[in-house]
Amino acid sequence: MKCPFCSHSETQVVETRVAEDGSFTRRRRQCSACAKRFTTYERADVNFPMVVKKDGRRTEYNRNKLKASLALALRKRPVPAEAVDSAIDQLEEQLLSSGLRELSTSRIGEMVMQELHQLDKVAYIRFASVYRSFEDVDDFQSLVNEVRQ
Repeated sequence: MKCPFCSHSETQVVETRVAEDGSFTRRRRQCSACAKRFTTYERADVNFPMVVKKDGRRTEYNRNKLKASLALALRKRPVPAEAVDSAIDQLEEQLLSSGLRELSTSRIGEMVMQELHQLDKVAYIRFASVYRSFEDVDDFQSLVNEVRQ
């Protein structure tokens, strides 16, 4: 592993921890040249399904896009970052376990809504209102009533 500070190619692993859910390994490393420490995360390199857009285009799955969508829905909400990361990990696990080679954005959106419903009701309503393209207040009201029950 190359040091991010001095680009020296030799670093030592000082500490290794496996995440609680076992989805990644966290390693503390120390550079042999400059002695600075840094953290790396190891994840299994797996193939996610291709994402099929509404217009038929196919793109590769992008974790950052998913994280940005969740962050926008959860903006100014009291949800810890760990809970968001856990939700993303859950979504990725569902994507991988589906065994599908392609998955539509609408299916991924439904999966995101399920996770948001568990995380934060307000964020769920925010995401659903954009995702489902509400036409009028009645659509919004019916979703709010659904969440209240």
